Amino acid sequence: MDVKYDLTSYVRVLKLASTPSWGEFSQIAKIAGAGIFLVGFLGFVIFAIMSFLPGGV
Repeated sequence: MDVKYDLTSYVRVLKLASTPSWGEFSQIAKIAGAGIFLVGFLGFVIFAIMSFLPGGV
């Protein structure tokens, strides 16, 4: 493990990284929220189907 090489790589990545603008952050938050909602809704639908089937939860 070459510590100097690793640190140089980390510094290079941090220099390229930038804080997103409010528009970018807002769009990412909306997409992430929609994904969380979709996964939760899908889980609820599966739970509801399994509850009505014989031998379900």
